[in-house]
Amino acid sequence: MERAPHILIADDDQQIRTGLARFLSGQGMRVTQAANGGEVFRTFDVANIDLLILDVMMPGEDGFAICRKLRSRSNVPIVLLTAVAGDSDRIVGLELGADDYVCKPFLPRELLARLKGILRRANSMPAQHAAREEVYTFNGWRLDVANRLLTTPAGASVDLTTGEFELLQAFVERPQVVLSRDQLLDLARGRALAPFDRSIDVQVMRLRRKVEVDPQLPQVIKTVRNRGYIFTPNVVSITSPGRA
Repeated sequence: MERAPHILIADDDQQIRTGLARFLSGQGMRVTQAANGGEVFRTFDVANIDLLILDVMMPGEDGFAICRKLRSRSNVPIVLLTAVAGDSDRIVGLELGADDYVCKPFLPRELLARLKGILRRANSMPAQHAAREEVYTFNGWRLDVANRLLTTPAGASVDLTTGEFELLQAFVERPQVVLSRDQLLDLARGRALAPFDRSIDVQVMRLRRKVEVDPQLPQVIKTVRNRGYIFTPNVVSITSPGRA
């Protein structure tokens, strides 16, 4: 029997929490509630959460701060809830790593459709290596994940934006696997940017300028027609997480 997805709802409004929890439970989901940031992190310490619904305007540690901290330890999908409809808050949330952004009031069934879409994409992504490595080499290049540092074969450091780094990390952890645009958006924690048509293509183009000999004739990150992209080099991990 397929395991029911475990949803954590974090909102200081008890009426919203309980109403949404009742609705999602009726849709076959397992639901846990949290009223503040402390309860969010305590829940993550003891439970396997598949998706977090996080209110932005909570007292004390707000949703943005919680999202930022959580992203340093987990790639769990995050859907932000807010009563503010302006673009600035939405962009801040997406830059912090949220996967979607929903304004209150919202239709429960619309939110449910978004949750199912995010969970479906997350479950369809190629699995990451069980023993995650921190340093990878490819074609003489070196990517130090822990220090977020990319070095050329000549030993020069390359500046990467957060989006470029996360995209390259997604590629090196899944070499020679065709990844769709949706999968790359999820892996690079930018799923909610999808409404901006083909935004992942722009990120790939920028990354190619930094790792390809000729970005117009890419050999490292190749396009697979109607499917997505593939990172072609042989990737070697040289530092295991258990080593100092």
